[in-house]
Amino acid sequence: MNTQLQKRCALALDNISDVAGIKELISLTLPWIGIYKIGLEQFIRFGPPVLDMVHDAGREIFLDLKLHDIPNTVAQAVRSACDLGVDYLTIHAQGGSEMISAAVRARDEHQAKRKPAIIAVTLLTSINEEILNSELLVQKDVASCVQHFAKLAVGANVDGIVCSAADLSSVRQIIPLSKHIITPGIRPAGSAANDQKRIATPADAIRAGATILVLGRAVSAAPDVAVAARDISEEIRSAI
Repeated sequence: MNTQLQKRCALALDNISDVAGIKELISLTLPWIGIYKIGLEQFIRFGPPVLDMVHDAGREIFLDLKLHDIPNTVAQAVRSACDLGVDYLTIHAQGGSEMISAAVRARDEHQAKRKPAIIAVTLLTSINEEILNSELLVQKDVASCVQHFAKLAVGANVDGIVCSAADLSSVRQIIPLSKHIITPGIRPAGSAANDQKRIATPADAIRAGATILVLGRAVSAAPDVAVAARDISEEIRSAI
């Protein structure tokens, strides 16, 4: 399997309640997945030892904690993540430029051999324009908000951003080619959207400029997870 193709796929290890299930999912999808994403659910449930399963499989770790706090607290959390040997770490761009810069600086100054790419989340894929306007009281359209947070993050020298496929066209021109654009909400044609509102097929997201796709229930809840991972990998290959 092409290593570069594997690194276009990050599989979320969410919604699994036991270690054996996580190990089985990794084992079944290993030929097609280069990155495994560990979010709040699994990190809180199992703690740092959950990372060892990905380390042992020889794959990269995407620690998706979406850090959002005062700059000093986020900086300290980034230093702790450096000690864990993860490859990607998410923060919220909505924390502001001072917080983002503190995260990047903490990573750069830390002495760990393996330092994570700092990835800024622009806007959650569960938030659409109605929620943005009526609940969060932000009187802007989604594209404008995503562009603003992407510019803020790039200005603070992050290594990449997270945005939905629907927002790729509005940020591609903002994000340097050297940086990651990570896209969740990936659903093969005909699959359920679940709680994400701004979704796309793997091929569409790649063609629109995504560099890494985050796969979730489309693989982990599939009747045959290996077949689902293989099919998505082949769809990505066809779009590159």
